[in-house]
Amino acid sequence: MYTQGLDQAGKDRRVAAETEELLNAFQKRVDAEEKIEAKDWMPEAYRRTLIRQISQHAHSEIIGMQPEGNWLTRAPSLKRKAILLAKVQDEAGHGLYLYSAAETLGVSRDQMVADLLSGKAKYSSIFNYPTLSWADIGAIGWLVDGAAIMNQIPLCRCSYGPYARAMVRVCKEESFHQRQGFDIMHSLCLGTAAQKAMAQDALDRWWWPSLMMFGPNDSESTHSAQSMAWKIKRFSNDELRQKFVDVTVQQADFLGLSVPDDELRFDDETGHYQFGEINWQELFDVIAGNGPCNKQRLEKRQRAHTDGAWVREAAQAYASKQAARAAA
Repeated sequence: MYTQGLDQAGKDRRVAAETEELLNAFQKRVDAEEKIEAKDWMPEAYRRTLIRQISQHAHSEIIGMQPEGNWLTRAPSLKRKAILLAKVQDEAGHGLYLYSAAETLGVSRDQMVADLLSGKAKYSSIFNYPTLSWADIGAIGWLVDGAAIMNQIPLCRCSYGPYARAMVRVCKEESFHQRQGFDIMHSLCLGTAAQKAMAQDALDRWWWPSLMMFGPNDSESTHSAQSMAWKIKRFSNDELRQKFVDVTVQQADFLGLSVPDDELRFDDETGHYQFGEINWQELFDVIAGNGPCNKQRLEKRQRAHTDGAWVREAAQAYASKQAARAAA
């Protein structure tokens, strides 16, 4: 009900023409670190950018349940299964928070879901890779969620209030997920030679896709400059990628694993690790729908939506019945 009410408010607030005076006043609020709220006037481009980013983030959380759900019945112990179940449940919750935040911008959840199911909307390319071994679950937690945290902690200071507030809880839970993944990798590296080799194989396969998660280089990024001016983003793609490499290489050293990059070295002058060139063509291919699991991920989501139609219909019927009783 809250977001439905704001949907109408959103339509009203966009009636005002985008005069130079309004645009300048809006930018001054952003520059002053004021939070933009759902009923505030905002440029249409700002609203569209947020809808694209937040909905894509929500879709990623929902699709991201699939590669980990693949191992729920095969986790090596009851404890590991319980932890993984909790994590997958968290991802569903993150999708809920984010869809709710996007709804405050005047877009319906039905429309966002329809865009995902039709293939019009995108989600993070990283979830189009398969989980071939239990070590992949560790690599996802350690690398993928680690990269997500680098991206998402600055979003807690996003200029749009509902998104920033949703990200506070998301980041707390993602921090748990990253620790869970690192714990799996640590256990494997302390195990048999075969278990450590499994961990190394997972690192080899997930390292480069994890670096791609930050998006294209700044010089090739379409939205970064404007998003940073609006304080939707706080750091550029390349800055975040460098932070991730600097932290994660040291973690790999602690585990006794080798990062699969022959050009990796520490630069004493800059205080950062230098790393090799990313295969951007691979990223573009996956985004275009030609990754290892693109078709599988979308088909499974479409099937789940169809199979769950009766639940949505029953919930709607119950809500209508309760409303009728209240009116009577």
